[in-house]
Amino acid sequence: MMKNAVVLLSGGLDSATVLAMARAQDFDCYALSVNYGQRHYSELAAARRVAQMLGAHEHRVVNIDLTGFGGSALTDSSIAVPQQPTEGIPPTYVPARNTIMLSLALAWAEVLQAQDIFIGVNAVDYSGYPDCRPAYIEAFERMANLATRAAVEGHPLTLHAPLLNLSKAEIIRQGSALGVNYAQTVSCYQADEAGRACGVCDSCRLRRAGFAAAGVEDPTAYCAA
Repeated sequence: MMKNAVVLLSGGLDSATVLAMARAQDFDCYALSVNYGQRHYSELAAARRVAQMLGAHEHRVVNIDLTGFGGSALTDSSIAVPQQPTEGIPPTYVPARNTIMLSLALAWAEVLQAQDIFIGVNAVDYSGYPDCRPAYIEAFERMANLATRAAVEGHPLTLHAPLLNLSKAEIIRQGSALGVNYAQTVSCYQADEAGRACGVCDSCRLRRAGFAAAGVEDPTAYCAA
C-alpha cells in the first residue's frame, strides 16, 4: 500500500520539485499550503495548479495571519523587498515561518497517520535563512518525535528535505526529469496578481540563474527584464 505523506507546497519551484519527488517515491501526497498574509499571495493559486498537475491526493490551504507581527518584507508593506543582493539575513526572512508551517504539517500528518513530511528547503542556492539549514531540519525532526503521540506509540516521523544540498540547477534538472512544468510555479517575492515575476528580487535572481546553469529554458513570465 502507498504510504501517506504531507508535502509543504508553496507553489514555488522548489516545493513543486519536492512534490514530484515524493510522488516518484510512491507516496500518497497530501499537499499543504499556508496563507500567512504573504505579499506574493499569487503563489497560492500556483500551489493549487501544481497540486493538481502532480497528482496530490488532496490539497489544503490553512490561513494564519503573520501580518499581525510583521517584521518581514513579505508580511509588512512598509518594508521594501530588496532589489539588490543584501548582506546577512535579508529582510524577506519571515520570523518562524518554517517552524509554523512544519508544525501545521506535523498536526495533519498525525491525523492522517502519516510518518513522512516533505519540505523544499535548500542550503546551497538560497537567501541565507536560518530555518533552511540542515541543523534546523534535524532539530525539528527530533522535536517532532518527542512531541507527538504517534512517535511515543512507536510510529516515528521522518522529515524529508531532499533539496537540502542541491544547487538550483540540480533541482531544476531533477524536476524537469520528473515532468514538473515550471511555468505553473511562482517564486517571486512580489509577483503580481497574475503571478508575473518582478525579475529583480533575490528569489527571481536565484531562479533565473538556476535555469541558465541547468541549460533549461526559463518559462517564467516576468514583468521586468
